[in-house]
Amino acid sequence: MRVDVDEALPSVKIPRRILNDLYAHAIETLPEECCGLIVGTAEDRFQRLVRCRNEMTMHHRQDPVEYPRDGSEAFYMNSLDYMMAHEEAEARGARVTAVYHSHVGVGAYLSEMDLVYAASEGFPFPDADHLVVAVFDRKVDSVALFRQNGDGKSFVGRTVVSTES
Repeated sequence: MRVDVDEALPSVKIPRRILNDLYAHAIETLPEECCGLIVGTAEDRFQRLVRCRNEMTMHHRQDPVEYPRDGSEAFYMNSLDYMMAHEEAEARGARVTAVYHSHVGVGAYLSEMDLVYAASEGFPFPDADHLVVAVFDRKVDSVALFRQNGDGKSFVGRTVVSTES
């Protein structure tokens, strides 16, 4: 099971500078997926992008049974990176509003693995949106935002458009 974009829903507007940072991160980390956080407030959800390290390849090498995929197919966000971002955001009166990652060679959708991670007890940001950027041949193909559907269990996908602010 996966969640795709619902083209009938209105697009989500995200500042161009945030999207540019996200796209650059996705290209720089190839052939692995990138991951990180977006920090903001209820009024301004997309203020700052915070890169995190993807440790999936390290976990895969240490325990391939528990972690059957490497960083080219999945992400495991460095806990120190996300805890520091979370604490810094709270100190500024902000919060983590989105978790982002890239898909390499496949589309921008919320995969079954992404859904399991978002629903797990250990997921540090249960109210966060999820941004997924698809990269093909070293170029960004598409980006989508996935937001909880109000029931706290399911997600809906929306297209993303850039804004100047």
